[in-house]
Amino acid sequence: MLWLKIEKELMRQKTSVYRLAKNTGISATTLQNYKNGIEPSFKNMCKIADALDVSLDYFRETEDNK
Repeated sequence: MLWLKIEKELMRQKTSVYRLAKNTGISATTLQNYKNGIEPSFKNMCKIADALDVSLDYFRETEDNK
């Protein structure tokens, strides 16, 4: 699930969803929707990847592809 990768990266960087919201300009409510399974737009995925300093491919990788 996409949110698990986001959460994993937040934990690795010792940051919060609140900080991610501030850094991306994406509301905390919208991030909560992503946590609940709503798929983010490409534009928002780019913002999240940039804020977390990871490539978009990071979110596409599965454990089998690593």
